[in-house]
Amino acid sequence: MTVLRASDGVIICGAGPSGTAAAIAAARQGVKTYLIERSGSLGGTWTNGLLCKVLDAENKGGIMSELVAHAQNANALGPDYVFDPEVTKYALERMCLEAGVEIRYHTQLVGVETVGNRIAAVVTESKSGREKWPGTVFVDGTGDGDLGALAGCSFEVGRGNREVQPASLEALITGISPEDVSEYLCNGPCGPEPAKQNLLRELERAGHSPSYSKPIIFHIREDLFALHINHQYFVQADDADGISQATLLAREELHRAVECLRSLGGIWSGLRLLWTSDFLGIREGRRIRGLYYITIDDLLAGREHYDDICKVSFGVDVHSPDPDRNKGAGNEGFAARPYGVPLRALIAQDMENLILSGRCISGDFLSHSSYRVVGNAVQIGEAAGVLAALSVKEGIAPQDVNYAAVQELLG
Repeated sequence: MTVLRASDGVIICGAGPSGTAAAIAAARQGVKTYLIERSGSLGGTWTNGLLCKVLDAENKGGIMSELVAHAQNANALGPDYVFDPEVTKYALERMCLEAGVEIRYHTQLVGVETVGNRIAAVVTESKSGREKWPGTVFVDGTGDGDLGALAGCSFEVGRGNREVQPASLEALITGISPEDVSEYLCNGPCGPEPAKQNLLRELERAGHSPSYSKPIIFHIREDLFALHINHQYFVQADDADGISQATLLAREELHRAVECLRSLGGIWSGLRLLWTSDFLGIREGRRIRGLYYITIDDLLAGREHYDDICKVSFGVDVHSPDPDRNKGAGNEGFAARPYGVPLRALIAQDMENLILSGRCISGDFLSHSSYRVVGNAVQIGEAAGVLAALSVKEGIAPQDVNYAAVQELLG
């Protein structure tokens, strides 16, 4: 049975870094805001996914800067913007509730109802059964572009042939001393690249060849660390069987790697695997077509636009889609310059009341590898939320909202 939940406000599907920021921003504008999330907490890959490290955070204001300040005050921010995932999860929740966001956990988006080129409602499944959520403006914060795809929007995946970057399963570890393992810490004194090479050699000495050739340990706080060592190749974001198999393989590798390091004794003798992520971290899903399509040419030119809402400083970062070529990551020879993300890239081309948020915004394969990281996702989400709120308050389509008004509210 379909249960109708009336809403004349903003409905956001997906509570990752970008969707959550969108919800906070929309609610702060005084608009009724619903945030629908399949798991039981906010933050997505950043928190549940144990990503911890936030790239491209240092030049961001707004909600991102609020979260940095909160983590610093809670002694929950490691060097180089590495966040304690539990503290971040709770901070996002408090910010949403204080803004007036209505959060619905454990609820999966399963369908979309459209009328012409407008979304009329989203359909979900949960312990409450099948429910229909009518709304005025909708935000796709699913990461994989699930809402846009279900609505019939055009999209791309990978390089155009569904060749995608690998997925990863992250973990938390403990039982080691930051001083003892300093040469292996990516946010430690010796710098990221030497630390990765040191850790790779140590893993190989222990008898383990990681599926990701640039393995990482981040120091979060005290004796808490994040471990990133695996790549799961050829995983499609819309393939549940593939995601399940990749998750099993990745978790097995994490346990095996920790056991191998511990077998070395010495500084690793007390190493323990504290927690593996509840879900596989997908780097690449659908990119929904918007009113502007960001390309590698924008990055190479350092292009700015009249309606920019996010400044990206992070470069091209492609994790090799094919392990036979290499098992690392790099810029594929493209030296990007800081560039702007225009508001138009957040406005769906095919549905006039759909706004895109996070890594599913409109762009090509290479530009996506740059703007997809958490620091940018949060700021893009904040802009999406402000745009959605103004669209509702003014009773006009997102594409008709004055871009300068959005920029002014973002500060």
